[in-house]
Amino acid sequence: MKTRPVTRKRVRVVREQTECRFCRDKVNYIDYKDLDTLGKLLTQRGKMFSRKRSGNCAGCQRKVQAAIKRARFMSLLPYVS
Repeated sequence: MKTRPVTRKRVRVVREQTECRFCRDKVNYIDYKDLDTLGKLLTQRGKMFSRKRSGNCAGCQRKVQAAIKRARFMSLLPYVS
């Protein structure tokens, strides 16, 4: 006599979607001169935090990336520490 393996029902947990800090404040342009905000998105060594770590959406992460690169070019932020 064959027995069937016991299957468990999987329950899907729906996680609440949270907005990134820029979408919450309805920011259209991320200013490269705002060093306090950009500094929070960099590590101690000057690397950018990933989207998962910073909590930014894809569009805002691209804007942040451009602002950080612009600030580095203007010598407001270091390339490396």
